[in-house]
Amino acid sequence: MRISLLLILVAVLAVAVALTTVHAADDSIPAVGQVAPTFTLPSQDGSEISLDSFRGKWVVLYFYPKDMTSGCTIEAHNFQRDQAKFDAVGAVVLGVSVDTPDSHKQFCTKEGLTFRLLADPEHKVVDAYGSLGSFMGMTIANRNTFLIDPQGKIAKVWTKVQVQHHSEEVLAAIDELKKQAS
Repeated sequence: MRISLLLILVAVLAVAVALTTVHAADDSIPAVGQVAPTFTLPSQDGSEISLDSFRGKWVVLYFYPKDMTSGCTIEAHNFQRDQAKFDAVGAVVLGVSVDTPDSHKQFCTKEGLTFRLLADPEHKVVDAYGSLGSFMGMTIANRNTFLIDPQGKIAKVWTKVQVQHHSEEVLAAIDELKKQAS
């Protein structure tokens, strides 16, 4: 009986370790006040999108693990639902994962997403933002969000994002930061 219980415990621990996302060290995540690492990546329509082209706007740069998965779909739907609010405060939403532009195109078509999803299959931008992780042996982007101010600096960072109310959290942060700047 004792050996069976021990084997079950070992098996449960092995599964828990296999399912755990490996997070990048916190010191590799750009800090508030730091200039946001610049990049150019392809979007779902194949066009090249550069961070520098959004100077003068707030940028919500959110990293997510995988197209067409439940948490990622909820997060994307919430950003889509609030798109008019982001437009009203002069903010652009950019989602980034290690999926391909074709995968993003399918995801956007299936879910009715109109904001840009950027493909980083070579992990360059995901790594530059300290958001490279793995899940069950697959390389993914960890669920982190960076709010970049109109001058191109990191204004706020969220790690290990909870998707349900994240869009509202980001909008509230923009509102608060705009008040502080006035």
